[in-house]
Amino acid sequence: MAKILLVEDDIELGEMIGRWMENQHHTVEIVNDGSEGYSRLKHFAYDLAILDWNLPGIEGIAILKQIRSAGNTTAVLMLTGKSKIDDRLAGFHTGADDYLVKPFHGKELMARVEALLRRPRNYAGSAIKCGSLELDAEAFKVKQRGIEIKLQPREFTLLHFLMKNPGKLFTAEKLIELVWENDSDASREALTTCIKRLRKKLDIEGTTSVIRNVHGAGYGIEKEQ
Repeated sequence: MAKILLVEDDIELGEMIGRWMENQHHTVEIVNDGSEGYSRLKHFAYDLAILDWNLPGIEGIAILKQIRSAGNTTAVLMLTGKSKIDDRLAGFHTGADDYLVKPFHGKELMARVEALLRRPRNYAGSAIKCGSLELDAEAFKVKQRGIEIKLQPREFTLLHFLMKNPGKLFTAEKLIELVWENDSDASREALTTCIKRLRKKLDIEGTTSVIRNVHGAGYGIEKEQ
C-alpha cells in the first residue's frame, strides 16, 4: 500500500483515478489546484505524485521543477494531453519519472504506477552517469569520456530514458511508445535509425556498444560499461 497524491483539475477524471488507486489498496489524496498540490508536496511525504500538466494556480511542470530544485525525490508521473517530443523532453528533463498522454486506459495507468512504486528512489538532480557516459538533462549535454557529444532532441530523449533505467531492457514497441510522439515517424525503423546514430556518436572503438541489444528482449544500457 502506498500514499499517493493526485493533482488533477478534471474532477470526474480525478475521482475515477482515485477509485482505481483505492481498489489496489493505496491511500489517495486528490486536489484540483496546482498551488495546493505544491503545498502538500512541500510539507508532506508521498510515495508517488501524479501531476496533470495544465493546472490552475501552478502548472504541473512548474510544481515538478520546484520540488526537484528543493531536492524532493518523490516519484512523479505526469499526465497530459501534450504528445509532442518537445513536451516529453520538458517533462523528463525537469525530473519526471514517467509520462502518460491522455486519453489513457486505466490498466496502463495502474501498470505505470506499480512500476514507479517498485523503483528505488535515487533522484539526485539532473545528472546521470553510466560508466564513462555522462548526461545532464537540465543543461541538455552528453559527454563521453569527458568530451561533449552533440545529440538531436530525439536521440537525447532516448538516451536519457535508457540511462535512467540502467540494466533494464525495453522492447522496440515500448521505446516507441515512451519516446516518440504519435505521428507517422513512430516506427521500428525510426527507432533502429536513432539507435544507429547514437552508437556512431557514442561508441568507442574496441569496446562494447553503449546501447546493447538482446535478441527477443530489447535494448538497454548497463550502469557500468
